[in-house]
Amino acid sequence: MKAIGLYRYLPIEDPESLIDREIETPVPGAHQLLVRVKAIAVNPVDVKTRGRKAQAESTPRILGWDVAGIVEAVGPDCALFRPGDAVYYAGDWLHPGAYSELHLVDERIVGRKPDRLNFAEAAALPLTTITAWEGLFDRLLIAQQADKNRGKSILIINAAGGVGSIATQLAYWAGLTVIGTASRPASMQWAREHGADYIIDHRQSLALQLQQSGYPTIDSILCLKNVAQHWDKMVEVITPQGKICLIDDVSSPPDTSLLHAKSLTLAFENIFTRPNYQTADVLTHHYILSKVAELVDAGVIQSTLTERLSPITASTLRQAHAKVETGKMIGKLVLEQFPD
Repeated sequence: MKAIGLYRYLPIEDPESLIDREIETPVPGAHQLLVRVKAIAVNPVDVKTRGRKAQAESTPRILGWDVAGIVEAVGPDCALFRPGDAVYYAGDWLHPGAYSELHLVDERIVGRKPDRLNFAEAAALPLTTITAWEGLFDRLLIAQQADKNRGKSILIINAAGGVGSIATQLAYWAGLTVIGTASRPASMQWAREHGADYIIDHRQSLALQLQQSGYPTIDSILCLKNVAQHWDKMVEVITPQGKICLIDDVSSPPDTSLLHAKSLTLAFENIFTRPNYQTADVLTHHYILSKVAELVDAGVIQSTLTERLSPITASTLRQAHAKVETGKMIGKLVLEQFPD
């Protein structure tokens, strides 16, 4: 089957950074689905993983953590899906990714594709949706019932990015007052359209802008980018006993002593924790994607697809990686259709 992989970790301008290959079709194990890939999205994690480093691979490494497709075959212990089902999911870190015509995935981290979305629209959702959901409801411990969140606020830093585009929608659905940050007119408008009640510029003083918006303090903060840049500002504006959730790697540990005076809670969100460690609640990803599919079909949540490329080849994937590397993407970029 066709696949796109890498042997060396090279700049995306290098034609060897991602290459077309033929690999063997895998066979599903106990809880695995074999999925025919119809569309894939490219995320910052793809770019970071492919980024330049000294190591080399003896067999092609296949990336890709956002998929929509059709179940081709199921393992002997599968009970949630059967061949022919349309699904979407984000996969895990321990197995080959989805830059391939057919892909193996544990059915317990898979959801049924929303009926009202095509495959490209669905592929834009899983990784960012699970990250946003876990960040809001599992790490920040925000209630999912709107009546329990009246008068509560959240600051979402980088509200127009992939995760931010979903987090604003979910936070709005949960009844929070949503303040999102963005820095360009287009990204500000995008965040407004996806649930942000107020938009502030993360290049300017957060405290002053929040004061002007009528929210001098914030109950929860979901920081999706540039932790070091925003750390002191977040601690300044969050309410005593508030919670902060980070999704980015923290290369320079922030001064956590600043959290003490306000008795603040700091949490980290990593979408791959449950599948990588096979936690007792690994089925949570299935439930999250199933619930979000209901919200999509009810018109509550929108796909964040903004750009499509076709077909799925090394060449188009290099174009996609280059776009994501700019750091200026609004929403999600999706590739669809392997060549015949």
